[in-house]
This record gives sequence, C-alpha cells and structure tokens, in this order.
Amino acid sequence: MIKMGVYKHYKGNLYEAVNIVVHSETLEKMVLYRAIEDEQNFWVRPLSMWNNIIDVAGKQLKRFEFVDNK
Repeated sequence: MIKMGVYKHYKGNLYEAVNIVVHSETLEKMVLYRAIEDEQNFWVRPLSMWNNIIDVAGKQLKRFEFVDNK
C-alpha cells in the first residue's frame, strides 16, 4: 500500500493520493488521486503503476515520490 498525501510525479507536478479503490470487474487496486492545482478532477491509476520504478534518460526513478501528508 501507499501513504495518503502529496506526491511528486517524476515530471515535476504535484498530486494528492486520496484513497485506494478497487476496480469493479478485475478487483485490481487503484490509486484515486488529483492534481494539487485542480481540485475538481479525479484520476485513477493502478497501484502497481503508482509504485513502479521507471527509466528516464538512463536513470531509475520512482514514478511518484512521497512528499508530505496533507
């Protein structure tokens, strides 16, 4: 699982992880989140993608890095 709070995306934007939700068909765990600068629109991303390490210009980075509890 992940902590709820503010995360920095590897591209620099800040997002708030709001809750863990479950896909109704696959039962896959997903992260419900929103951009800090846009409080009206919510997004979901598979938890496995939220936690994964990606390769950016030869560097291994977390897709989302925890910044702070909100």
